[in-house]
Amino acid sequence: MAQIRERDDASHQGGSSALSLRWAQGFPKQNIHFVNDNTICYPSGNYIIFINLETKKRTLLSCANGIVGVVATNVPYEIVAFSDRKLKPLIHIYSFPELMRKNKLKGNILLDYTLLSFSYCGTYLASYSSLPEFELALWNWELNVILCKKSQLGLDVSQMTFNPMNWHQLCLSSSSSVSVWTIERSNQEHYLKAKSVKLPQEDGTFFNETDILFPSTLLKDPIYGPVMPLSAIAGLVGEEAETFRPKDDVYPLLHPTMHCWTPTSDLYVGCEEGHLLMINAETLKVTVLQKREDATLLEDGVKLISPSILVYQKDGIIASGIDGVLYSFIVKDSKYSVENLLTMKEPVEHLVFSPNYKTLLIQTEKGSIYGYTFDEKTPLNKILVACDGNFQAVDFITPGNKFFMTITASGEVSIWSMEDCTCLSKLYLKTATTTVACSPSSFSAAVGTMDGCVYFLDIQDEEYPEVIHKSFLSESPVHHLVFDQLGLFLFAGTAEGKLFIINAKPSSLFKILGFTESGKEILQISTVSILERDLVEVMVLSPLPETGGSRLEIFTLPKILPQVSTGFSDERGRLQDELVHKFLYETEHALSSAVLGFQNNRIYGFCSQVPYICSYLIPETEHIGVCVLKPFQKTQSKQYGPGRLSLSFHGLWLMSIAKCGILCFRDTMTLEPFSRYRSHSHHGQGIQSLRISMDGQHILASGKDDATLVYLKWRRLTGNLATEMTSYCRNVLTFMIGTMEEENNYLTTHHGSIDLAREPEHTAIKNEIKLFSQKRKDIKMGIKLLTKTIVGMMEENEEVDSIAKLDEEEFALDLEELERLQDQSEEEVAKIKKDAELHNLAKSYLTELIKEECWNSMAVKGRALKCFHIPCTVENFPMKERTAEEEEELKTVLQQRKIEAECLKLRKEIIESQSAMALVKKLHEEDDEEEEEENKIVKETNLPDYLLGSLSSEFGVDTSLLPSQLELHSREEKINQIVLLKDIIYKVKTAFNSEFNAAYKQKEYEIARVKERNVRIKEIILDLELEEIVWQPEFEDCEKPERALVVEDHEIEVQKYIKPRKKTKVDVLTHQDTDRWLHPQGSDDRQRGLMDMMGGVLEVKKEDILRMVIPEPPFMSKSDNLWTEDEKKQFKEYEKKVKELNEERDKYRKSLEAELKKLQNSIQESTQSFDEHLKRLFERRVKAEMVVNQEELKINNLVFSLLLEEELNSREEFLNNYRAKKQEEKGQTTEAIRKAKEDLDMYKEHYDNLVAEDKVLDRSFKKEFSEIPSNQVEILYKLFKRRPRVHKHKTQPDSTSVVPFGERPESGKLNKDAFVQLMKAMDDLDNITNMPEGLDPSTWEHFCATRRIKVENEFKVKQKSAGLTEIGTFLRKRIEDDESVQHEIERVLRELILLQEDKVRFQLDLTIQILLKQGQIELENFQLTLEYSDAILINKNIIEDLNSVIRTQGQKKVASMMESKDVHKGIYQIEWEHKKMEMEMEDLNQKAWDIQMLFFSRDRQKYLNEPNYESLIALQIGIMEQTIQVLDKTHKKNVEHCKKLLRKLGKVSNKKDTANYNLSCNLQNELVAVSERKEICDSIGTVLTCEKIAKEQFESRLQQQKLTSISKQQAEQISILQAEVERLRMRTFPALVQL
Repeated sequence: MAQIRERDDASHQGGSSALSLRWAQGFPKQNIHFVNDNTICYPSGNYIIFINLETKKRTLLSCANGIVGVVATNVPYEIVAFSDRKLKPLIHIYSFPELMRKNKLKGNILLDYTLLSFSYCGTYLASYSSLPEFELALWNWELNVILCKKSQLGLDVSQMTFNPMNWHQLCLSSSSSVSVWTIERSNQEHYLKAKSVKLPQEDGTFFNETDILFPSTLLKDPIYGPVMPLSAIAGLVGEEAETFRPKDDVYPLLHPTMHCWTPTSDLYVGCEEGHLLMINAETLKVTVLQKREDATLLEDGVKLISPSILVYQKDGIIASGIDGVLYSFIVKDSKYSVENLLTMKEPVEHLVFSPNYKTLLIQTEKGSIYGYTFDEKTPLNKILVACDGNFQAVDFITPGNKFFMTITASGEVSIWSMEDCTCLSKLYLKTATTTVACSPSSFSAAVGTMDGCVYFLDIQDEEYPEVIHKSFLSESPVHHLVFDQLGLFLFAGTAEGKLFIINAKPSSLFKILGFTESGKEILQISTVSILERDLVEVMVLSPLPETGGSRLEIFTLPKILPQVSTGFSDERGRLQDELVHKFLYETEHALSSAVLGFQNNRIYGFCSQVPYICSYLIPETEHIGVCVLKPFQKTQSKQYGPGRLSLSFHGLWLMSIAKCGILCFRDTMTLEPFSRYRSHSHHGQGIQSLRISMDGQHILASGKDDATLVYLKWRRLTGNLATEMTSYCRNVLTFMIGTMEEENNYLTTHHGSIDLAREPEHTAIKNEIKLFSQKRKDIKMGIKLLTKTIVGMMEENEEVDSIAKLDEEEFALDLEELERLQDQSEEEVAKIKKDAELHNLAKSYLTELIKEECWNSMAVKGRALKCFHIPCTVENFPMKERTAEEEEELKTVLQQRKIEAECLKLRKEIIESQSAMALVKKLHEEDDEEEEEENKIVKETNLPDYLLGSLSSEFGVDTSLLPSQLELHSREEKINQIVLLKDIIYKVKTAFNSEFNAAYKQKEYEIARVKERNVRIKEIILDLELEEIVWQPEFEDCEKPERALVVEDHEIEVQKYIKPRKKTKVDVLTHQDTDRWLHPQGSDDRQRGLMDMMGGVLEVKKEDILRMVIPEPPFMSKSDNLWTEDEKKQFKEYEKKVKELNEERDKYRKSLEAELKKLQNSIQESTQSFDEHLKRLFERRVKAEMVVNQEELKINNLVFSLLLEEELNSREEFLNNYRAKKQEEKGQTTEAIRKAKEDLDMYKEHYDNLVAEDKVLDRSFKKEFSEIPSNQVEILYKLFKRRPRVHKHKTQPDSTSVVPFGERPESGKLNKDAFVQLMKAMDDLDNITNMPEGLDPSTWEHFCATRRIKVENEFKVKQKSAGLTEIGTFLRKRIEDDESVQHEIERVLRELILLQEDKVRFQLDLTIQILLKQGQIELENFQLTLEYSDAILINKNIIEDLNSVIRTQGQKKVASMMESKDVHKGIYQIEWEHKKMEMEMEDLNQKAWDIQMLFFSRDRQKYLNEPNYESLIALQIGIMEQTIQVLDKTHKKNVEHCKKLLRKLGKVSNKKDTANYNLSCNLQNELVAVSERKEICDSIGTVLTCEKIAKEQFESRLQQQKLTSISKQQAEQISILQAEVERLRMRTFPALVQL
C-alpha cells in the first residue's frame, strides 16, 4: 500500500463523512527526478508520485491548488520543489520522506513557472517564468527570499541547470540560443550577469562577425562623403541598432536541444542538426566536436546522430534521440567516438543518473521508466511500464473490492489490483476503443469500439483475460455501454442514436434482443433494476439544439424478456413500441447528464449552462406526446463546467463530477452534499470517468487530460450511510450468487465467437429476396439486353474519329453517376467561367490602373513625330499636372528667394552707397549708379553655364533665383534647390513640348496638303492610265497613341456573334434595301437613253478628250472600190476629224504630265522641308533631354547629400543615446563600487575585530592560568594549540570514483557538517582522559571552555576570511566592469568627435556639377585623380588673363636677358683667357718643384745600379719555391698524425658509448628498484619517519623554549599590554564618516 501525505487544504470535505486517498496511478509527462539514491519522483495530475527503486514502495504528495506544475529536487537536502497552476502561482518546498512543507515561495509571477532548478551546493533555487515576465529569479528557499532576478522579454527557455561544480554558474538554453549566467555575491547581495554563446552555423562552421556599433572596415569614400554603418542607413537610433543585421547577413545557426555540465565546468550541447558542441563556461569558446576518422560505423550504418537527449558520464556523454537507441560518446581531444549502448523499443524522452551514478534511468516517450545498471547480467530493469495512451474508461470487476479494468483509446485493456495498483495483465484488441463495462452478474466485461463492435471478455482469471465473443452492432461507434444493476441487460448506445439491448448473460451468447431509436445523439443511459420490481426502467438523455433544452426517453423492459424475446421485434431487430412503452419528456434547461432515481419516480439532472443540479418528478399518469418537466428541487452545484451524474449501487447517493475536478456526494432526497474531494484539476479538464464499487467503499476517478487514475476510500461514514449500503449490497449479492456461479461455470466450460448481431437483418433480407424473385429475373434480363446494346455502341465508338469519340464514363448507365458527372461538369464550367470573369476583372482593373496612371493623369500625353522620308523620330516629354501642394511649395520657395535677393540687393546698396559718398561727391550720378548696380546684380545672379551645371538657360528658363551650388550648406537650402530644379525641369519640358506641338500641327497641315494634292494626282493618273502608286502619308500609332485605347472593327479577327433574333432582323432590312435600289433602276428610261445616245453626259468636258472616240462610217466595212463619192468625202472628213482629235489629245496629255510632275515636286519639297525642321527639333530634343538629365543629376546629388545628412544625424543620435545608456551603466557601476567598498570596509572591520580578539585570546592564555605551575602552563598551552583532525571533503572528482563530479564544493551544508564534526572532535579532546597529570579538574574544565571559545573564534575568522575574499573578488569585478564601461564611453566620445568632424567636413565639402567642353581636360597617363584635398575652384577667365600677362612679361624678360647675355659673354671670354694663363703658370712652377723634390727608393736604386737585375730576381724566386716545398711536406706529416689521433679517439668514443649504454640499462633497473623501495617505504614507514622527525624537532624546539622562556614571557607580557591598549583605543576612537 502506498503512503499518502494528505493536507487539510487538499481535500474539500463536507459534513462529517470523509474520503481518503489510497493511491494515484499516472505516468510521467515531465522529466523524472531523483530525491535520493533510491527514490525517484514525477508529477501526475494533482499529485507527485515517489517510487522507491528497491522496494517499489510509492508515496504521494498532493497539491492543494490543482495540477502540479514544474518539479525540481535537491538530493543533498532531500528536498522537492514544485509550482502550482493558478493565477500568481506559488512554489512549494517539501522535505522527503516526511513530506512536510518547508516553505512557500511567493513571487510576482502572474501566470506560470516553466522551469525550476536547485543548485548542487547551498540553498539556492532558480526559477524561470513564462510570458509575460520571462523572469529568471534566484531564491534562497531556506529563508524564503528572492536574492536577485532579471527579465528576458520574449525568450522562452527549454532547459535550465546549475553548474554542479560551481553554483555561481547557471546555463539556460532554448531552441535558438545558449546563455551562461554568472551569479556574483557580495556579502548578502547577489547579482545576475548573462553572457550569450555565439553558436556556429548549421554546417558547423563559424563566421567572422564584424563590430556592428563601431565598424572599422568601412571604406572612406573621397567623393560622396563618409560611409555610415548599416544601422545608421536604416535610420535606427535605439537599442535595436545595437543588434541590427540585414537579412542577407543573417545566417541560420545550430538549434540546441539539450545541454549538460562536465566536472571541468564545460558544457556539452546537442543540436538538432546532429552536431555536438563543447562550450567553455568561462571564455564561452565553442568547439564543434568531430567524430574520429578511425571510428567504425554503427550497426545501422548511421554516420551522424542527432543527440537530442544528453546525460554526462565519465569521459563522455550518453545520448539518445527519436530512434530509441542509447549511444555512448567517448570524448577526447575535441573528437569523439560512438558506441551503441542500448536499444529501446520506443523513443527516449529523458535520461538521468542516480546521485551515486550506479543506475541510469531511461524515460520513454509514452512514460515508461527503465533502470539501466552497468556491469550486470540483466542491466535493464522495468520500473514503470506505461499504458498505450490515456485512460479512456475504468470499471470495477464485480464485486469491486479486489480488481478493476481500464482501457485506452488504442485498444489496450488492462486489469489492475486494487491494493497497490499493480498491473496484472494486458490485452490488446488492435482496434480503437471507446468505453468499458463490467457485468454485475458474471465475470465478464464488454468493450465498445469505434467500428461499432462490442467485444465480450472473460475475466475470471485476472492474469489471463481473453475475448470470448464479438458482436457487430452498427457502422457508427459505440459510445455507451451500461449494465443494469442486476446484470440482466446490456444497453449499448451508438453515435447515430440507436440503443441496442443485449442479453448480459454469457450463457445466451450475449444475444441481441433488439434496438430502439432515440435522438441523433445519446448523452447518457440510466437504468433502474431493483429486486422488488419485475421491470427494468431505462432512461436515455439526448440534446435538443433547436430549443436549447434536453430530451428524455423513458421505457421499461420486463425482466423475463430474454426468455420470451421472440415476436417483440421486427425482421431488422427494431423493438415494437408495445413492448418498450416509451414516454418522452423535455426540460427547459439543457442537461449535460441525467440519471433515473430508484424511488419516488425522480429524475436528477446536471444543468450544462447554469450551475444547478435539479430533480424532476415523473408524472404518475400516462400521457401521449411530449411532456415538459419542471424542476422539483434545485440546488447549486458549486461545480463549474459540464458535469456528469451517477448513482450509487443502492440509489441513495448521487455523485457529481465536473470540469473543476471535484467529486461530490449528495443525498438523493435533499440534494445536499455530505462529502467533497478534489481529485483532479480544471487544468486537466477535470474528471472523465467515475466508478463506485457495489459496496460503495471504493471509488475510482480518472482524469481527462492529466491521465491520472485516483483511488479513493471512505475514511469514515457517519450515521446509517455505511449500514444501508452494506445491507443492500449483501442482499443483492445473495440474490445473484446463484446466477453468478452458473454463468461463471458456463464461461469456464464454453467459449464462442459467433456474430449474431445482424441475424435478424439477414433473415429480413432473405425474405425479401424470395418475395421479389420474379421481378429480379425480369430486371436481370433487361440489364443483359441493355448491356449488349451498350457494348455495341462502345465498339462503334472505338471506330469513329478522336474528335467524335466519347469517353467511357458517358456510357455508364448509373443515373446517379451520370447526374454526378453532369453536376461535376457544370461545376467545372461554372468554375471556369468564374475564373475567367475574375481574370478578366483583374485585367480590367489593372488596365484601368495603368490607364489612369500613364494616360488619364497626364496633362501632356506622350507621343512621337516621324519624318516623311528619313528614319528619324522625335518624342515629346509626357508630363503630369502639378498638384496643389507642389504649386504651393514652389510659390513659397520663389517668394523666399525673391525676399533673399531683395535683402542682398539692399545690403549691397547700403554698403556701396556709403563707399560712394566717401569717395565720390557727385550726388546727381546716384541714379546711374543704381541702374548699373541693378544690371550688375542681374549679371551676378545669372550664373555662367559651366558653374550653373546645366544648359537650361538655352531654353529661356530664368535661373536668376537659382542659388549658386557653392552656397548650399543647410538642409533647407538643399530642399529649396531641389524644388527650383524641378521647376526648371518642368519649364524645359514645357518649352520643348510647345515646339513639339507646333511641329505636330505643321505635320498635320502637311498631311492635309498632301491629301489635297493627291486627289488631283489620282485624277491625272487615271486620265493618263498610268500604273503609278500614289504616296499617301499617314500618322502612325506612336504619333497617335490614343488609337491603342480604341479597338477598330478591322482589328477583330473573330466573327462577331449575333443573336438569332437580331440576325433575322438584319436580313430583313438588307432585303428591303436591295429591293428599294432595284425598283427605280428598272423604270429609269431617261437615264438609259442618255447612256445609249451621249454616253451618260449632256456636255463633253476637256478631261474627256482622252476617252473620246470618233465613230467610223458604216461603209468602211465595205471594200474601197465599192465606195461612192459621198462616202469618200465622208471618209476624208472622218480622217480630218481623227487627226484633229489626236492632236488635241497629245496636247492635253503633255499638260497633264507637266501638272503631275509639278504636284509631285511640290509635295516632295514641302515634306523635305518638314523633315529638315524635324531634324532640328530632334537636336533640340537631345539638348533638352541633356538639360533634364543634368538637372536630375543635380537633384540626385542633393538627395544623396540629404540622405547622408540624415544618416549622420541618425548615427549621432544613436551615439548620444548609447553614450547616455553607458553613462547610466557607469552610474550603476559606480554606485555598485561604492556600495561594495562600504561592505568591504565594514566586513574588514569585523574581520579585524575577530582577528584581534583571537590574538587577545591567544596572548592572554598564560595570564589566565598564571596560578598553576609553569610546566603545566606549557603543557596546557601545547594542548591549547592542538587541533583535532577533521576529514576534509574532496573538491575534485576521484579518478577511481564512479561519480564524475565528486563532492560539491562551497556547500553550506558541508560547512555546517564540518563545524559539527569539529565540535564532536573537540568533545573527544575535552575528555578527562586527556587531562595532564596533577591538574585540577576545575582548571581542566576552564581550559576546555577557553579552548572551545578559541576554536569557535578561529572557525569564525576562517569563514570571515572566505567572505572577505569573496567581497574583494566582487569589488574587483565591479571595478573591471566600471573600467569596461568607461572604455566604452571614451570610445563613443571618440566616435562622436570623428563623426562631428566628418559632418562638418561634409557640410563644407560640397559636390558641385560643372559643364566642361570636350578637349579641355588633359590627363597624363590617363590616370584620374580623385583626391582634391589641396585644390581650389576658380574661374577659367582669371587663369587665362593671368597666363596672358605672364606670357607678355616673359617675352620682355627674354629680350632683356638676350641683350645682357651678349655683354656678359665677352666679359666671360676675357676672364677665361686670363685664368688660363694663370693656370699654365702654376703648372710649370709645380713641375719644377716636383723635379727638385723627386724621391728614389733602394729598389729603384738597385734597379738602376745592378746590371743583372733579372737574374737576381730569378734566384730569389727559386729560394722561395724550395721553402714552400719544405713547408708543404711538414704540413702533410702533421695531417697524417692528426688523422691517426682521430682514429684512436673514435675507438675510445665507441667504447665509452657501449659503457654508457650498459650503465643506462643498469640505471633503469636501479630506478625501478628504488621506486619500488620508495613506495614500500612510503606505504610502511612514512608515518614512523614523520613522527620521528616531528619528535626530534619537538625536542629541539622544547630545549630552545626552555633556554629563552624568561625573555619570551617578558616579551609576551609587553605585547599583551600593547594589544590591550590598542584595543581600548580602537573602541573609544571616534568614527569620522562622511554623511
